[in-house]
Amino acid sequence: MAHKILIVDDAAFMRMMIKDILTKNGFEIAGEANDGAQAVEKYKELSPDLVTMDITMPEMDGITALKEIKKFDPNAKVIMCSAMGQQAMVIDAIQAGAKDFIVKPFQADRVIEAIKKTIG
Repeated sequence: MAHKILIVDDAAFMRMMIKDILTKNGFEIAGEANDGAQAVEKYKELSPDLVTMDITMPEMDGITALKEIKKFDPNAKVIMCSAMGQQAMVIDAIQAGAKDFIVKPFQADRVIEAIKKTIG
């Protein structure tokens, strides 16, 4: 059975890029969210195998959403997506329980490698 992934990014074209990479590599898209608050709701509703989470978003940022998801499910697998130059935020995210991070612009092989490594 395909692994179900929740894609979280405030930019629709970024979600589309990740969705494209994932579906071409046999993953199933559980759902999408465009901010952290929606991500937490969708995680609880959909129970995805993994979440790709943008760091910088309106309403609730990715690190706050990560912490909320981890409170709800300590075993949640979340990979953070960041733009170049967000190293401090990436460190915060890893300390908050993120499993890995991928840098924008996305390279398909790096996205797949991070997901396979995280899902195990």
